[in-house]
Amino acid sequence: MAQAQLSQTLNSLSQSATHKPRYEYDLVIVGGGIIGLTLASALKDAGLKVLLIEAKVESTAVAKGQAYAVHMLSALIYQGIGVWDKMLPQIATYHSVRLSDADYPDVLEFQTADLGTQDLGYVAEHQALLKPLQEFIQQCPNVTYLCPAEVVNIQYQQDIVAIDIKVGGEIRTVRSLLVVAADGARSPIRQAAGIKTHGWKYWQSCIVAYVKPEKPHNNTAYEKFWSSGPFAILPLPMNRCRIVWTAPHEEAKALCNLDDEQFLKELQERYGNQMGKLELLGERFIFQVQLMQSDRYALHRLALVGDAAHNCHPVGGQGLNLGIRDAAALAQVLQEAHSQNKDLGNIQILKRYERWRQRENLTILGLTDLLDRMFSNNFLPVVIVRRIGLRILQRVPIVKILVLKLMIGLLGRTPKLAQH
Repeated sequence: MAQAQLSQTLNSLSQSATHKPRYEYDLVIVGGGIIGLTLASALKDAGLKVLLIEAKVESTAVAKGQAYAVHMLSALIYQGIGVWDKMLPQIATYHSVRLSDADYPDVLEFQTADLGTQDLGYVAEHQALLKPLQEFIQQCPNVTYLCPAEVVNIQYQQDIVAIDIKVGGEIRTVRSLLVVAADGARSPIRQAAGIKTHGWKYWQSCIVAYVKPEKPHNNTAYEKFWSSGPFAILPLPMNRCRIVWTAPHEEAKALCNLDDEQFLKELQERYGNQMGKLELLGERFIFQVQLMQSDRYALHRLALVGDAAHNCHPVGGQGLNLGIRDAAALAQVLQEAHSQNKDLGNIQILKRYERWRQRENLTILGLTDLLDRMFSNNFLPVVIVRRIGLRILQRVPIVKILVLKLMIGLLGRTPKLAQH
């Protein structure tokens, strides 16, 4: 945000504080990443006054070197918001997903014909989602976007929340009916509110890298299960691929420490020869995998969304998609409450969101955990069971379709935004 705009916003906040209204905003969203921006965008027509706060400057946020599987339900939500057409030219579609178990010859393939759709899903780099959302927010007159800005203190009161915000070296206090924490897995807001979490860190880490194969990727996504952990290949524009290589911590660290030539050699063995030789693009990086579920998604005048509420194993590319569904669900609950002149920060209102999303997220967290544990081992009885399972999925279409719908979000409660 330009300095003039920051000054104008500070003046506005200062004038608001001078006049001391009961509150200046209906809700304040802390965290201007993809999930926070999605929530603010989803509220564009809700008649609510929204303040969105992001600590990092926009260019830094956009440059984050990530990529995500974007599931069908997430695409429908972005279509409902009205931003999907801006995202689509920058992302890749995939028309099939091939699942395989180590060297077992049978391959389970999900295809568009299974759902009768044109695509099965999409793969987007971080900036391909974030930048259109940032631009969209600038066109929403009901949203004030502060970036960079930092929340330094929050006081939850009976009727309002008082939030101290540091902008440009100055601190101003704003009042709101509700605070939404979209500030990541280590959410300071969740921790300060005393909301406990349960879960564990896995024995695995993930190596993430970008490669350019010699042959076309044919818009196919791969999930290859090995005893050390899942290995995913996601297609990207310009015939690039993103790989997510899960391995025990020490093995993953050793792989990351290899020089490019040796790393590519190891990668090629795991990747297979279906796309020819590989060229490594840019740096590779590593992160530890964890599962986390918050005991509460809501307290008095506080709601959690995205990674602030939950984390899961990256198998199946669920993480970001769960957060997008959180944002759409919370937007719907708040819009309905506002239309009925209800207090947005009332715990009974926020419980509607919590009941909706907490159980659905727990199902997916459990499924990803089960998949990782079932496939990341060589225990013979488990190997036999999982390969029987793959054969059942291959030969019983109704079961195959149910599993596919569950993985892409089409079995749970669908937000109204996705029902257009």
